[in-house]
Amino acid sequence: MIIERLSNRLKAVASFVEKDAVVADIGSDHAYLPCFLIKTGKIQRAVAGEVAKGPYDSAMHNVKKEGLAAVVTVRLANGLLAIEEKDAVDTVTIAGMGGSLIASILENGKSHLQGVKRIITQPNIHAESIRKWAVSNGWEIKDEHIMKEDGKIYEIIVLVEGISSYDELDLLLGPLLRVEKSSVFLEKWMCELEEWQRVLNSLEKAKATEAIEMKIEQLTRHIELVGKVLEP
Repeated sequence: MIIERLSNRLKAVASFVEKDAVVADIGSDHAYLPCFLIKTGKIQRAVAGEVAKGPYDSAMHNVKKEGLAAVVTVRLANGLLAIEEKDAVDTVTIAGMGGSLIASILENGKSHLQGVKRIITQPNIHAESIRKWAVSNGWEIKDEHIMKEDGKIYEIIVLVEGISSYDELDLLLGPLLRVEKSSVFLEKWMCELEEWQRVLNSLEKAKATEAIEMKIEQLTRHIELVGKVLEP
């Protein structure tokens, strides 16, 4: 059963999908998320987009196996090109890849976001890229969530249409996450601080170049800024 296979990470993504939405899941892999959303009665219909033939075939197999071919359309397409006007998609989910790649998918396919009211992203790394894209393209952060599963930490960023402005720390840490300061958030950024300090110590021993000096300056600033946020 698809419902039993869904990870807690994808269940968390699903929790931010609104009732009766029409969803396009980009990079859908096995189509677990759209099938789960249909099976639990949360959405009307879905598009499962996949750029690679192997995952596309897997998605097709699962959709047919679950008897959902009438309500889940699987398309072999690059990013948001999986969305067609006739789909009337109002929600986009993109999960399980780097934040820079997600931001690139959104940028390259933004002409396909007409009618979309909500974008739910789950970057594995570099969530900052998504926040920066949102600011530049008329979206604001509606919700954020951070969680840990199987030893890995994941962030979820929910975007809605709107004008937004965030400072450097908001973009890096998340404007809502840094206020909440959950135990998982603190764990993530304590580890980041340790890694930044390790890199900084190494760079300070290296032969000085303009690039190294710039990196030292950036790391020093980040360590100072984030260190203050993590203070009790």
